[in-house]
Parts: sequence; structure tokens; C-alpha cells
Amino acid sequence: MAYEDIGLASPQAGPRVLSAVQTAERVGFPEARIPLANAVIELCLSPKSNSAYKAIDAALGDIRTGKIGEVPVHLKDAHYKGATALGRGVDYLYPHDYENGWVKQQYLPDPLKNKQYYVPKQTGKFEGALKQVYENLKRQK
Repeated sequence: MAYEDIGLASPQAGPRVLSAVQTAERVGFPEARIPLANAVIELCLSPKSNSAYKAIDAALGDIRTGKIGEVPVHLKDAHYKGATALGRGVDYLYPHDYENGWVKQQYLPDPLKNKQYYVPKQTGKFEGALKQVYENLKRQK
């Protein structure tokens, strides 16, 4: 069972498996079989999602094939003398000043500005909740 098989459907499974492995290393066999069995059963029965795995691979694929661009100027660092004259930070909207910590503005380079890497699934409680948040944000556009 690979970590990317479960992903955002049950993101706490990874840390729990790591804890089980560390416990097994410390207690040794025969006791080690118990936390390891717990971890295996949890992984086998957990909902599965590869949405984060697919999203990062798509983004890295765009980078590898040169489908990239400049960081939008309003997102560039403006904490130095002369930055404003270069347009850096001008018109930047600080998300924390807005409802739900989100604001409509361009975050990706121009060639990718409408690209969607993450496609949420309705798999497991955690990713299901993320999907709802994502859909709510999309409606605000």
C-alpha cells in the first residue's frame, strides 16, 4: 500500500503509520506485530484518493516541459526600496484581510492563470470537506 493511494481521503493515516512503525522498532517482536497490524488494517480500509498526487505531478510536468512564466508582479516581494517603482506588490490583496482568508486575484503566471491542478474528490471526510470549500470559493469568482 503506497501513501499516494490514500492521500487527502485520510491524511492522518500517514502520521499514524509512521507512529506504528516507530513503535514497532522500539518494542520489537513479537509485540511489534500489533501496531503494524493496526496500521495495515487502517490503510486497507481507508478511503482512497490520488488527487494531490495527480495535482503535484501535473504542476511538475508543466515545469519540466517549460510551461511556466513569471510570478505575477503583484505577488513579488515589495519589502525593499524601489520595489513599488517596479510594480512589485502594487495591487496585492492580502487574503487574511478578506472573508475566509481568500480573495480573488491571479496567483499563477500568465500562461497558466486559468490552469486547475487540484481536482477535488468526494472521498473521505477530509477531502469531502476540502471539496466543499473549493466549490464555495469557485462560486465567489
